[in-house]
Amino acid sequence: MKCISVYTDKFDAFSDIFEEVVATEMSENEEKEIEGITVSHSGDVPEHYLERMSQKTEVVVMKDKGRNITILQHGQVFEILLPELENAVQ
Repeated sequence: MKCISVYTDKFDAFSDIFEEVVATEMSENEEKEIEGITVSHSGDVPEHYLERMSQKTEVVVMKDKGRNITILQHGQVFEILLPELENAVQ
């Protein structure tokens, strides 16, 4: 899974830029600023990362089931976990 980190603790600010972040092409370790919020491609994470993080009480897990996107929110960051294209259902 590809991980995009969005550095804000404000849900409304995150939700305002979510669609733009998901649509933005980024290289691994690339950082951009969208509406004043830093966004970075944090590389790929293994499947067990989601399992491990979702067991922590301080982590909020949200799903966009239609696109198989998982969002983790903890501390001052949202992590968008996107399925790899070759694994995505067409």
